[in-house]
Amino acid sequence: MKNYCLVLLLMLIAYTTKAQTKPIKIVFDVTSSDVKVHQSTLRHVKLMSENYPNSEFEVVMYGGALEMVLIDKSSVAAEIEKFATNDNVTFMICSMTLNRHNVKKEQLVVGVGSVPDGILEIVEKQSEGWGYIKEAN
Repeated sequence: MKNYCLVLLLMLIAYTTKAQTKPIKIVFDVTSSDVKVHQSTLRHVKLMSENYPNSEFEVVMYGGALEMVLIDKSSVAAEIEKFATNDNVTFMICSMTLNRHNVKKEQLVVGVGSVPDGILEIVEKQSEGWGYIKEAN
């Protein structure tokens, strides 16, 4: 019985310390055209933004990840649109990628913004202390 109470106490402590103590900032780097990478990215962003609501997350896409944010091709459009009202999550596509593929902003999923240069955006975020996650398979 004593061990049982100790285990319960440890579980309670673990549960209460799970709460976020310090806000974090993470930039996600997505370049893959693989739908599974797009889906796992959204899964990661969803779980992290729910578990760390006082933190900031930015998904930066360029290169092969273009289809992730095209209205007529995205497998994760509905999930991205849900984040459009979430203040702590942003989705940004590289303008150079848009230009290279002759894509207009009107063709993008609702809630997706753009940055002049995806790589530079990631480098700037890192220089500001943001954590970095490369989404790949």
